Amino acid sequence: MMNRTARIAATTFAVAALAGVAGCSSDKDSSTATGTTTPASPSVQVRPVVPATAAAFTVTADTTAAFPADFYAGAFGCTAANRAPHLQWSGAPAAAQSFAVTMFDPDAPTGAGFWHWMNWDIPATATDFTAGAAGVAGTNDAGIPGYLGPCPPTGDKPHTYKISILALDTPSLGLPATTTPTVASFSMGAHIIGTAELTLTAQR
Repeated sequence: MMNRTARIAATTFAVAALAGVAGCSSDKDSSTATGTTTPASPSVQVRPVVPATAAAFTVTADTTAAFPADFYAGAFGCTAANRAPHLQWSGAPAAAQSFAVTMFDPDAPTGAGFWHWMNWDIPATATDFTAGAAGVAGTNDAGIPGYLGPCPPTGDKPHTYKISILALDTPSLGLPATTTPTVASFSMGAHIIGTAELTLTAQR
């Protein structure tokens, strides 16, 4: 029988396999040796982290529908400004003790998607956020802290990027900034009491 640590590790691994996150990829990843574009892979199927009992509230951003050029990454073949969206929300549960912000792309050609943004321990008094404004700027799937803008492979289908504001029932997750996105997401899941979501797209 597995001990508690082993069970947690196994559960975390399962969440990683199921949690689709959309990410960036270099142009080399999107073409074959003959230079032809490979067929776009389907989005990964994501097991919801947000419980059915979570209250819905509203979030808006300073961009809608598609990411403007300066929001794109400055890596993975892109040379943009890596500007993070400015998010504003309202109607969050009064019982919220902190917030978290995540951005996830299920269309990344990784087999498991890509986490672009993980920020937690944002004060409960907050009603807006941009990268690094408060809380803990966790690492994204590129292994660097903070926001990483979109940069899908050239010629690929439009990628969708799901931005979530999570209202949590704890003032702190007690996690260091070096925590992997999968573990951070798993930890958030046990504390979510409300959520606000928006979806943006990007294509090259």
